[in-house]
Amino acid sequence: MKRLIDTYIRNEAEQARVRQAEELAAVFAERAAVHDREGSFPFDNFADLREAGYLKLTVPRAYGGEEISLYEFVMLQERLAYGDGSTALAVGWHLGQILHLRTTGKWPGDTFAELCRSVVKDGTMINTFASEAATGSPSRGGRPSTTAVPADGGWRITGRKTFSTLSPILDRFVVTAYLPDEDSTADFLVHRSDQVTLVETWDTLGMRATGSHDVVLDGAFAARDMRLSGGKGVDDGAGWMLHIPACYMGIALAARDYALAFARSYRPGGMEKPISAIPYVQHTIGEMEVELRTARAVLYAAAERWDNEPDDRPALKPELGLAKYEVTNNAIRIVDLAMRIVGGSSLSRNTPLERYYRDVRAGLHNPPMDNAVLYGLAAAALGEADE
Repeated sequence: MKRLIDTYIRNEAEQARVRQAEELAAVFAERAAVHDREGSFPFDNFADLREAGYLKLTVPRAYGGEEISLYEFVMLQERLAYGDGSTALAVGWHLGQILHLRTTGKWPGDTFAELCRSVVKDGTMINTFASEAATGSPSRGGRPSTTAVPADGGWRITGRKTFSTLSPILDRFVVTAYLPDEDSTADFLVHRSDQVTLVETWDTLGMRATGSHDVVLDGAFAARDMRLSGGKGVDDGAGWMLHIPACYMGIALAARDYALAFARSYRPGGMEKPISAIPYVQHTIGEMEVELRTARAVLYAAAERWDNEPDDRPALKPELGLAKYEVTNNAIRIVDLAMRIVGGSSLSRNTPLERYYRDVRAGLHNPPMDNAVLYGLAAAALGEADE
């Protein structure tokens, strides 16, 4: 019988990539508990991802990458998170940023080409550090307190960034900074140097191995041509951010499968049949399936539309937001139901369920936030009367 997780595989090429991702996920699952408990960054996982060519999946073919679609990106991230949510979420930011730059043309062509070639040749990764303690997430529209001032040959950047996922492993990254002389905000590509300090602040309830520490810039230098376009380019609707719900969907699938295996095998008190024969357990499994199948249908439909309707991508923002909202909240519910099936032992650190429970809740705090999605849907609905 076909596995539920394989429902959305469309062809042999996707099947081959999925199997590779599943092999990586199986290895990562064996390491996940240690990295979670220690809060350590999984350098070993990222060495494996580089070796497997995973880091170049969204790089354009012109630069030696695979140039996969958003639909495939979602599918592979879901599989990777099935093994380790932290690793999947962290690498998703890198792959997603490359996809975003590929579709928007935000960066100068030469700068993007150099980055892509470095990803393919050296396993370079990238992320944008924008959040700050004082201003919160950039999705809320706050002006960064990090500043960039003119210097000989470029800019000197000073400030402190929070939620800097992948920070332990990156040799370069993008920062958003305010330019006082221009009263504007821009993005800068910064290379790690003595003026960049990693402060290991990441000690959280869930997603403990993403390396999302604070990064302090004390006059860090960015060359003149490393000032990026500051957000200009084609509006792609931020479809690349579907890597976030894909990750939480993968965690929910892992919790669901764990609970199913438990229900099929557990026979307490000398029962003749396993607990899967109990009507209440079957009802709970049915509830899990409703949440899971609904969320995946919304997620994959949104990804497919984004791929197939490039001219309408800005108009897809409500649908993309809905996918994140539906998947994240349903994933939390699925893990909760899985724990109800397994019972008190699900709280033990000897099982992965308690980690799934902690990790999946982090989705509520990844953009777009629930209230932003709801306001966006409301605006879209109210705007229909004006068309």
